[in-house]
Amino acid sequence: MKSIQNETEYQQYAQSQTVFMFTAGWCPDCRVIEPDLPKLESKYQNFDFIAVDRDAHIDLAIKEGVMGIPSFIMYKDGKRVGDYIGKERKSIEQIDGFLSQF
Repeated sequence: MKSIQNETEYQQYAQSQTVFMFTAGWCPDCRVIEPDLPKLESKYQNFDFIAVDRDAHIDLAIKEGVMGIPSFIMYKDGKRVGDYIGKERKSIEQIDGFLSQF
């Protein structure tokens, strides 16, 4: 999974079909789903999957309303079309269910 370096990159990726995953190195729930994320990337090849380090981009996380991680935000053609935000642990099946709506 690619990751952003700054908010400008975030805005550029948001212009296409993108799933942003807000994460952090210390997040145990993020590490649990990490091994299965490539399966979702393969299944949903029409989307770019981009990691956003919440700690490195805290202002962006606040702006996007990300209060817990992992959280997922979907953009299509510059518009936010969905999100799966919360502090609870998310299973790959739950994330797949979210993505399947698009």
